[in-house]
Amino acid sequence: MELYPLHVFLTVTTEKSFSRAAEKLGRTQPAVSLAVQRLEGDLGEKLIDRSGKELLLTDAGRVVIEFARRFANLQDELANSLAELRDNAAGRLAIGANESTTLYLLSHIQAYRRRYPKVKIQIRRSMASKIPAQLIDGELELGLLTYHPEDDRLTALRIYTDHIAFVVSPQHRFANRSEVSISELGMETFIAHNVVSPYRAAVIRAFTQSRVPLQMEVEMPTVESIRKMVQRNEGVAFLPKICVEQEVQQGRLCEVHVPEVQMERPIHLVYPARRGLSHAAKAFLDLVHAS
Repeated sequence: MELYPLHVFLTVTTEKSFSRAAEKLGRTQPAVSLAVQRLEGDLGEKLIDRSGKELLLTDAGRVVIEFARRFANLQDELANSLAELRDNAAGRLAIGANESTTLYLLSHIQAYRRRYPKVKIQIRRSMASKIPAQLIDGELELGLLTYHPEDDRLTALRIYTDHIAFVVSPQHRFANRSEVSISELGMETFIAHNVVSPYRAAVIRAFTQSRVPLQMEVEMPTVESIRKMVQRNEGVAFLPKICVEQEVQQGRLCEVHVPEVQMERPIHLVYPARRGLSHAAKAFLDLVHAS
């Protein structure tokens, strides 16, 4: 059943006249009568009692008019919702990121929420290796990666450049040093992240090339747990600087320069190159570009 005949029937009932309904709808009176007749044919019920001079609804007509009003209200709600989406006053935004890269979004999300408080933002924790496929498949609209995806179906915008920091506890013997050589780290206990990443591989490669043993005797599932272990002087770690920046500033951790392990960590905001983005996603990209 089409919605337009319901709209015509609702207008006829509201105006209590086929001629006035036709005038309001900008149609001819025969066209309005035909639309009501088609609705009656589709439903298999007479909706209007045509025996008298006044327009009277049958029992079926009174039932149908209630549903016609509901449909009209839903159409209004749909139009309002679409208008809100176009104005970025509502909607939903799904962004994929892993534990550490989520931190790079915080300032952008704060600014975005102030501007568009009704947009629901969902940060989905995803493995970096899976984010490109999730973007292409439409599971995510935006993603955060620490590498440039070599895929012409995706566009990558560098939004930040971080580095890998060597951190120790304030009680550690290196805490007052500004720099240590990799050769001095052979006896240290490293608290490692047990998630495979290019940076973990690069640290291992640097120790191998320098012929220095890398004692990864403790592996933890999260950056937070590694940070706390290092703060308790249970070991040392290489972590993204943004993940330990506050602790270093507050003196709860100490960053020490290791010349042989110098790694930039570029952060890319990635999105589909060919598929259209939602109004909420476009607004987020505009905000990031502006900043």
